[in-house]
Amino acid sequence: MNDNPLANADVLRAPLWTLEGLRSADPVLGIALLIIVAVVAGEAVRRWTRLPRACGHMLVGVIASPLALRLLERTDLDPWKPLLDLAVGVLVFELGTRIRPRWLIHNPALALQGVAEALLAGAAVTGALVLLGVAPISAALAGAVAMATSPVITMSAVYEWQPRGQVTERLLMMTALNSVLAVLALKGWRVVATADGPLRAEWLPALANAIYVLCGSFLLGALLGLLLTWLSKPMRRTTASAVLQIGLLVLGALLATQWTLSPLLALLIAGIVARERMGHGLTVEPQLGTAGTALTVLLFVSLGLVSTVENILSLWPWVLAIIVARALGKGLAIVAMSRHSGLSLKQALALTLALQPMAQSALLLGASTYGWPGDAPLVEAGLLQALLIAVTLMQLSGPIWAQIALRQIAGEVPQRS
Repeated sequence: MNDNPLANADVLRAPLWTLEGLRSADPVLGIALLIIVAVVAGEAVRRWTRLPRACGHMLVGVIASPLALRLLERTDLDPWKPLLDLAVGVLVFELGTRIRPRWLIHNPALALQGVAEALLAGAAVTGALVLLGVAPISAALAGAVAMATSPVITMSAVYEWQPRGQVTERLLMMTALNSVLAVLALKGWRVVATADGPLRAEWLPALANAIYVLCGSFLLGALLGLLLTWLSKPMRRTTASAVLQIGLLVLGALLATQWTLSPLLALLIAGIVARERMGHGLTVEPQLGTAGTALTVLLFVSLGLVSTVENILSLWPWVLAIIVARALGKGLAIVAMSRHSGLSLKQALALTLALQPMAQSALLLGASTYGWPGDAPLVEAGLLQALLIAVTLMQLSGPIWAQIALRQIAGEVPQRS
């Protein structure tokens, strides 16, 4: 009989192709296998159901998550966080390159519509939760998060279907605008939370920090955009330009994190400035090439892995209130101003549906900076869980909402796709 425990462990170790073997595998190997399965599943979903590939990618993550087979734990994603942040940063930067700020100047009703849909959605969620007995400070946090539409879902829809039209252009504009407003609201929430909490005397430093983060992020983003403009001149329309863009994105994200700024704001502003300065001279390959596409698949698998519906049976009134109030707030603002901004009622409905996917990835890109939700001691734990469930539901179904809006209702997707 062999008394060596290591030898016995090797004998008893389950084969890799079994469920127990997969659970005991190296997390890096496990995620690599999930990416391969996700690519195949995405194509299968696309071919057999005509649903977006992202649905297949996220479904694989859900199946491997603690919600189903528990092949991986959420903590197994920690070593991959820099790559996930880069994937989000790539999509946020490319969203910025598609924004035309002058459009907001030429069409003030569009600018007002974009601000109104974000603010009304946040106010509606906050008010609905307060009516259900949630503390105002906790409800306000949920309202701030509910303002944002997921840039990841929006950009993946634009890449997959190549839609063209008024609804698509406004979707891109409003996704960028409400993401910025959500960041501003979260910083404002922290100032108010500090002022109303036990550290009342620290509200002034919190306000100063908020101003520093916002101004610093805008300044860093502008500098990155100008630097990209200057460095790109000798290498425009070459393969080296994509490498330069990735390098600058990594640099910007690292600097923003090190200086406690907002990577989301910095990279979004960088894309806007680069487009304004370079015009059509800025050639951005979708998802910055094949490597960026692989990162995006990893990102969607990770979104499935971090999905949660824990305690949904007890928290469903809050979850339902967040989803319904947010949809009503955005819809009322868009429909009310549709005529003034140049939209038909049908287009307004399509835009409302396309804006429904909530943002988790873009906000978590700056989680270490904004302290959400890790260091939010004034927020009820149940409310945070309800918020995460609502984000999970709207994020997993987000590609379907976008497809219905852009293809079936707006009719802006070419027939060939």
